[in-house]
Amino acid sequence: MSSLADTARFASLRCTAGGLALAFALIGCATTTPATKPGGAAAAVQAEGGGFQLTEKPRVPSEARADYDNAMRLVGAGQYDQGIALLKRVTEKAPTAAAAYIDLGIAYGRAGDLDDAVASLKRAVELNPRQLVAYNELGMLYRRKGEFGAAREAYEKALGIFPGFHYARLNLAILCDVYLGDLACAQENYAAYQRLVPDDAQVAAWVADLGTRAAH
Repeated sequence: MSSLADTARFASLRCTAGGLALAFALIGCATTTPATKPGGAAAAVQAEGGGFQLTEKPRVPSEARADYDNAMRLVGAGQYDQGIALLKRVTEKAPTAAAAYIDLGIAYGRAGDLDDAVASLKRAVELNPRQLVAYNELGMLYRRKGEFGAAREAYEKALGIFPGFHYARLNLAILCDVYLGDLACAQENYAAYQRLVPDDAQVAAWVADLGTRAAH
């Protein structure tokens, strides 16, 4: 599985936004740049061969395209300050381009600026209320900020758009398990995740541990 959980037992997306790879298989991300994450202005979900794909056409006007593409390369290389500066310039040139706000939020988050990350991603979902990727990113940010209720709401919004979005499903399960102590929610969402990704041995171990704890 492609970097699906970190040491805090939290699922994390590892595909790219905007102009880079945006195709997901059910048990991993189809990408060669695992440092970045997905996003976009008009993402659509399509079932495909037991998995799914997110597809989009980033709505970035031509006058901002060069800055956007350069920003994506910088963010992918871990040069967050430079990438953020360019993405901010893109949002000034193209204030309705949700892709740029998602990528800006992800870059801010990776640079440790959680408040600006949340603000950017909230702007993205204002522009496109069906942006399930942005909601998942918001959930991870809220969890990092200790705002667990807001994190849960964000994951549930993503799953309301597409219940088979297994990253958000696993994130919600872990949030309920580790941070909220809501074992019923955790069991329900782990089970839903396992139906989507039945071969995840790490999650199977967590589920077994949860079953032991729930029995006491």
